[in-house]
Amino acid sequence: IQDLEQGYDTVIGERGVKLSGGQAQRLCLARALVKNPQILVLDEATSALDSHSEKLIQKSIDDLQGQKTIISVAHRFSTIKHAHCIYYLDSGKILECGTYEELISKKESNFYRASKLQGT
Repeated sequence: IQDLEQGYDTVIGERGVKLSGGQAQRLCLARALVKNPQILVLDEATSALDSHSEKLIQKSIDDLQGQKTIISVAHRFSTIKHAHCIYYLDSGKILECGTYEELISKKESNFYRASKLQGT
């Protein structure tokens, strides 16, 4: 926000049209966190961010674990490494569940194969 031309007073337009995808995503997440909900649902929370911003946001999300229920929808496995429980879905069906370590250790699993495609 402080990097915007007029900081907090910047007019961002209808639906945030003057913001980049990453700026809009960071602002949306900040608004959600300010409300301090007990359940936080994140859908691809870092998908439009550069790697540096993604790491900062991911650390903030990780710091909330144990304080809130966080449901995170993600395609990038790097964003769910610290989740207490991961549900791996395909075509709307749960195929596997467990921690990252449990799922990645099963070399025959769909999760393992998909993680290798991502380089994780």
